[in-house]
Amino acid sequence: MTGSSFREFAELCEKLAETSERNAKIQLVASYLKALSPEDAKAAAYLLVGNPSGEKRREPINVGWATVSEALEGGKVATLLQSELTIQDVLQLLRSMAKQEGPGSRGVKKAILQSLLSRAGPLEEKWLLRIIFGEMRHGVSHGLLLDALAQVAGVDAERIRRFDMLVGDLGELAEKTLKRELETVELKPFNPVKPMLAEMAQSVKEALIEHGGKTIFEPKYDGVRLQIHISGGEVRLYTRRLTEVTKSLPDVEEAIRKGVRCREAIIDGEVMAVDERNRPLPFQETMKRLGREKEVEKAAAEIPLRLQLFDLLLLEGRPCIDKPLTERRRLLEEITVDKHLLTPQLLTESPEEAGAFLSNVVEQGYEGVMAKDPRSLYTPGRRGGKWLKVKPADTLDVVIIAAEWGHGRRRGWLSNYHLAVLDEETGRFEMVGKTFKGLTDKEFEEITSYLQSIKIKDMEWGVVVRPELVVEVAYNEIQQSPHYRSGYALRFARVTRIRWDKHPQEVDTLQRLKTLYEKQFEKKGRLNTGE
Repeated sequence: MTGSSFREFAELCEKLAETSERNAKIQLVASYLKALSPEDAKAAAYLLVGNPSGEKRREPINVGWATVSEALEGGKVATLLQSELTIQDVLQLLRSMAKQEGPGSRGVKKAILQSLLSRAGPLEEKWLLRIIFGEMRHGVSHGLLLDALAQVAGVDAERIRRFDMLVGDLGELAEKTLKRELETVELKPFNPVKPMLAEMAQSVKEALIEHGGKTIFEPKYDGVRLQIHISGGEVRLYTRRLTEVTKSLPDVEEAIRKGVRCREAIIDGEVMAVDERNRPLPFQETMKRLGREKEVEKAAAEIPLRLQLFDLLLLEGRPCIDKPLTERRRLLEEITVDKHLLTPQLLTESPEEAGAFLSNVVEQGYEGVMAKDPRSLYTPGRRGGKWLKVKPADTLDVVIIAAEWGHGRRRGWLSNYHLAVLDEETGRFEMVGKTFKGLTDKEFEEITSYLQSIKIKDMEWGVVVRPELVVEVAYNEIQQSPHYRSGYALRFARVTRIRWDKHPQEVDTLQRLKTLYEKQFEKKGRLNTGE
């Protein structure tokens, strides 16, 4: 079938890497996808963005450079049937590698890799390795692929982005596009969607101005986002990474069954670990609780969770995402019989009232406040000024792209982390600094083990890793930097928490960093360089 061979996929990638103009890239990808079957388009979408597992799974290939080198040095394995390598072959074999765990898994992965390489020519081998390491470097970001799919479907970019929000998986979206099934895409229970995201604001006053003088303030909890799906007497719980965690949270499921009355709904909320006085515990305690898969009843007794509900996406078969926030909240209040589950709100026009609300929330042990435009629609997976985070301290979510071996007391740990933000224009992660501060010894050990599992290259000084692990960092200032391609560096960065629950695509962007850099000069002087 035309376009289904991996050789043609590799040729496309090579052309994309040689093409600098965005519209030309979109045309290349669209033309390629149009020639594929729906099943091949699905596979190609995953491979084009260097994510074979897809967005709804978390199954990294976990193949290091040492294993790849051994497979390459071992030479090509002769087979009786040297059939042409297809994109389906590559996808399935890479997923098979990701499933290998435990003793002997490295040898199995090496064997699978050698079987792939034995059927690959030089160009195919090049792009196969780039997929494995998640470093495509051909300029096809999530957004560019969406623009190409819009061209294939004959719809505008905003419409394809809406379908992307509801499907929540690029491969599935590509398949539905080729099948001409986009109009059948709908919000429904047990098909989780990405949560609506927020931007940062420097103050409650700034949030009020952004929202036209009136906004809704809510506590910003230091917990884990949870999407609750209810249908036919069944309740399922999903994290922001669309992973189901119902079995790990029997107490939360029970709270929903007792506290919410409806036949069918999708609700947005958050859970946090609390102490015996119902005060919030550190984020790590919440993550520890979610990670428990055994003795969950015992864990529920040891680390109780508090559930807070704040939004409604679907009710009794009817989507609510196109209703304003005030209407969604009213409907949520109607079905929530246990009012303790509802997030407290303050609707105000007063900066003083908002400031007092922020102070009170921080005094209770929360991070800060969320400011939400009362008119805002719910846009799954999208950033925007309709929802804003206001925290007393300046923090950013960044992804670790490399790490250096520690010295002295930190010897034996990967402890100096290279931090990066997302450049939305190119889809690349750009470095903005390093840090080894803010973590406990136990966290150093955990991160070292995890980074070793996702490394793509061993260096004399440390490891280069796939951009998967997100951390929140505090910093004192953003500076211009000639040393980083991003052009910026974080001064005195320190890790405030590990965000195991966040996807790398959710980190802060280079574009936002530039905005924050300029905002610094609203309160401080700027040296006139004459430029």
